[in-house]
Amino acid sequence: MKFIILALCVAAASALSGDQIGLVQSTYGKVKGDSVGILYAVFKADPTIQAAFPQFVGKDLDAIKGGAEFSTHAGRIVGFLGGVIDDLPNIGKHVDALVATHKPRGVTHAQFNNFRAAFIAYLKGHVDYTAAVEAAWGATFDAFFGAVFAKM
Repeated sequence: MKFIILALCVAAASALSGDQIGLVQSTYGKVKGDSVGILYAVFKADPTIQAAFPQFVGKDLDAIKGGAEFSTHAGRIVGFLGGVIDDLPNIGKHVDALVATHKPRGVTHAQFNNFRAAFIAYLKGHVDYTAAVEAAWGATFDAFFGAVFAKM
């Protein structure tokens, strides 16, 4: 059953139109330089995500936001997302990498969905978030997280 779900998710990623891929890549290009702001928005929206990182447990988010450790970690997370976006519609290797690092840590589907919601909220405040952009990002996250969830 998981194979069928995964096959459907990969097919969905492959079904992203060139226009959708272009919209996702261009809007991401406008925000990828603000990795600290993106991670801050994610942690602010769901403190359980911040609590999943031992170096940030129990620390005041506003106090750590300006630190080098936070900036480095934000760069890793946003960089990984950038790799997914750059490789669209080919998400397979990124799915396996994310599952390999997040499944053993007990990251939940809810936390992934909260990451998605916080990232989208961040995007809405920083790009021209049209209906077409919304549909493109929705299809991208549906395909990527659908494939991740099938393996978790």
